Amino acid sequence: MLFVVLAIAGATAAGVGAERWYGARAGAAARRILRLMLYVLVPPVIFVNIAHLQLSADVGAGVGIGLVALALTGALAYVVSRRALGLSRASTGSVVNASIHGNTSYLGFPVVVALLGPEHLGEAILYDTLVQGPAFFLGCFGVATALGTTAGGGVGERVRAFLFRNPPLLAVVAGLAAPAALAPGVLVDASHVLVYVLLPLGFLAIGMTLADQRRRRPSEPEPLRRAAALAVGMRLLVAPLALLALAAPFIDIPTAYLVLAATPVGLSSVVLAHEFGLHLRLSAAAIAGTTALALPIAVGVTLI
Repeated sequence: MLFVVLAIAGATAAGVGAERWYGARAGAAARRILRLMLYVLVPPVIFVNIAHLQLSADVGAGVGIGLVALALTGALAYVVSRRALGLSRASTGSVVNASIHGNTSYLGFPVVVALLGPEHLGEAILYDTLVQGPAFFLGCFGVATALGTTAGGGVGERVRAFLFRNPPLLAVVAGLAAPAALAPGVLVDASHVLVYVLLPLGFLAIGMTLADQRRRRPSEPEPLRRAAALAVGMRLLVAPLALLALAAPFIDIPTAYLVLAATPVGLSSVVLAHEFGLHLRLSAAAIAGTTALALPIAVGVTLI
């Protein structure tokens, strides 16, 4: 766990420092790092661990309950954003995506390994790929293309924007179909090492993004601060409590699921905000706020 804390702090600080060196190019460099992680480094980790995973009844049932919990969280975030705060479509999209998109891989995987042990990584990856995966590649992309200002003018353009290739999801399908022989122990062990590499790399990128946004927009109005606070509360409190409340009457939900349900906002939400025209500063602020608070909450969840 000490490694996780030091990696987050050190990598984020390094990203802030790198922004001062690169200047206006820092934002583009950060997005390239995030895309490298999303489309090159994460898929092999997913494949070998899914192929190696042994499913149980509670683990499988928890997938369905996790999807319902995220759907309810996102719907509540939309209603509060539009009705109570009167946010724009772009800002609402950032709040909704922050609510349903947890950092379940870059941060969640090493936290699960550190708190629960590597034997629980398979459960964590199953949640990430079968719960958080659809929530991101279907839900977050759907929200971004529906509410973003640069996703397209008409319905047809937005539908085409939504049909985005996603190698991590293909890795899930391949991993579920592949025999365990294609995921020997040596590859599983190597994937555990790669998980730790992903953590500092991701926060290096987010440090660069946050510094770049501060340089471009040094201050924000009060309504945006309330929107950021809403996003933090939805992600760290409402999402895990919804999962726990829905699961409690039916199953003993895997602890790894609860840890991942309380992870901070996923780093890729910044990529979606940039590419589809959601509120980039709000997305970055939600990542910063949830990350600063999430580790103590994750530790508390493991004690339930």
